[in-house]
Order: sequence, then structure tokens, then C-alpha cells
Amino acid sequence: MASVREDVIPVADPAEVPLAAGGGALTPPPAPGTRRRRERWAIRGELAILLGPALIVFVAFVILPVALAAYYGFFSWSGYGAPTDFVGIRNYVTILTDSAFHEALGHNAFIVVMSLILQGPIAIGLALLLNRKLRFQSLIRVLIFVPYVISEVVVGLGWSLMLQSNGAVNGLLEKLGLGALTADWISDPALAIWTLMVIITWKYIGFAVILFLAGLQGIPEELSDAAAIDGASYWQIQRYIVLPLMGPTIRIWAFLSIIGSLQLFDLVWIIWGQYVASTAGTSTMATYMVANGRNAGSFGYGSAVAVVMFLISLAIALIYQRYVLRRDTAGAVTGGAK
Repeated sequence: MASVREDVIPVADPAEVPLAAGGGALTPPPAPGTRRRRERWAIRGELAILLGPALIVFVAFVILPVALAAYYGFFSWSGYGAPTDFVGIRNYVTILTDSAFHEALGHNAFIVVMSLILQGPIAIGLALLLNRKLRFQSLIRVLIFVPYVISEVVVGLGWSLMLQSNGAVNGLLEKLGLGALTADWISDPALAIWTLMVIITWKYIGFAVILFLAGLQGIPEELSDAAAIDGASYWQIQRYIVLPLMGPTIRIWAFLSIIGSLQLFDLVWIIWGQYVASTAGTSTMATYMVANGRNAGSFGYGSAVAVVMFLISLAIALIYQRYVLRRDTAGAVTGGAK
């Protein structure tokens, strides 16, 4: 019997080769490199379909207006025709040296701090209370949230009427025998900023409460039950278990509150107007921008103020995300650090 050579590669019998549906041999699978390239292009196509519309809207309504405002900020422009009177950085120098802008910036900083101090503890307390079994719980939640959904115009007009010298607030104090407490809540510079804080707290506390209630719903009840079995009191459970687990929600709310306080405009403008806001000590960067930009017929200067506001908000947002939200966003992006 002849020996079989080991160095000869056997050839498959043509009859054993699987056939395609049309009778021909199956096409060999693509090379690994080709498959990876197809997968990458498929992922890119999905991202383009999903993110494309949002990116177009973002560029059209955020990036483009900011770029145009930065461009107009280098001109002394009345808003009509193409800007031709180039003034360089003069508008920006004027903003940074204007005491009225410094005052408005200080009011914004005060609103930021006091919003966190006033709204945060009150909203957390209300959220913890409403998270328990109470009678008329749904009604109480609705009543707390209603001010947030009311238009700023309605809120501003209502409070401005009630806080007049002969308004409902002073009238109620007099009927209660507290006439000594009546005051000019809107025009008195010593009271106006605190009046604004009361209105802001009443208006936006509902949003914080709803947000905190949503955060409480994500905390497993087993943790509180286990702590109660171990002998922890209700307040110990809230302090050492509930509040730490609500940390991400509280930090997100604080971020939204800071950005909103920096851009506050409508309530101040409706209640105090252009001139009373500056004399009563409630002007903000946004009211300064409108008063000294559009209403003064200086759209170039107003655009420069808008750019300064954008840069201040952007810097605070980046710093906050870098040092406060870092722990919450560290694992949120696919492909992050392992």
C-alpha cells in the first residue's frame, strides 16, 4: 500500500462545498478589518441621525447668536443696517469699568447665594415631608408646584399690585393691627432685594420640591428599613442615608438654580421696570443689558453685555462641572475611565 504524503494539503471534495441559494458557492466572510470599518461607519451613521437635528438646532439658536453678538460687540451699532463703526474692545472696556454693571453683577451674585440658602433647605424639608404618608398629599404637591407653572408676567403683575404702598400686603398688616410693619416693599432699597428673594423663592420652590421628590423615589426603602431595625431614628436615617443619596439630585438643582439666577430678567423687569430696578437695588445683568442696549438704541453695546453674561455663565458652569459634578458625570460617558 502506498504511503500518504503528510505535506500534501487535502482538497475538499466539490460535492462537500456548501452551496448558496442560487446554486453557487457561499461568499467567504469579510476580513476582520473590513467588518470593523463597517461597524464604525454604522455607528457614525446612527450618531448622525440621532444627534444631527439637535446639533443643527443648537448651532442655529445658540452658537450662531453668540457668534453674531460677539461680532456686533466690536461695533457702535444702532441696530439698523450693517454695522460699520468699528470700536474694537471699547464696549467691553466700558462694561468692565461701569459701576452700574458692577452693581448689577453684585445683585446677581447675591441672588445666586440667597437662592441656594433659602430654597435649598426649604425644598428639602418639604420634599421629605411630602414623601411620607399624609392626608391630601397630592393636593399639597399641586399647590406647591402651581407657582412654578404660572407665567412670570402674571406673577410679576400680581406681586407688584399687592406690594404697592396701598396694596393688599400693607392693607392686611393694618387690619391685623401690625401697621408698624407696613413698608414700601418695592421702592425701598433696603427692602427691595429681599422682596425679590421672597418672590423668587415662592415662584421656584415648587420646581426644587418636585425634583427632590423624584430623587427620593430612587432611594431603596430597604436601606431605611434596615437602619430602623438597627435602631436609627428618623432624623438619623435622613441625615446619614437619605441626604447623602440625594447628593446628585441636590447638585443638579443647585447648578440649575445658579444659572437661572445669573440670567434673571423677567420678574425684575416686570415688577421694577427699567429705572426703579437701578434705584431700588434690584437690577441684574440682564436688565442692565436691555436698558443700556436695546432701550438706549445701542445694540452693539447690548451685544457686548450679552457676550460678557455668556462668558460669566460659561465659566461658572465649567468650574461647577469640573469640581462639583465631576463625581456624578465620571461614569456617565460611554468609554470613560475604568
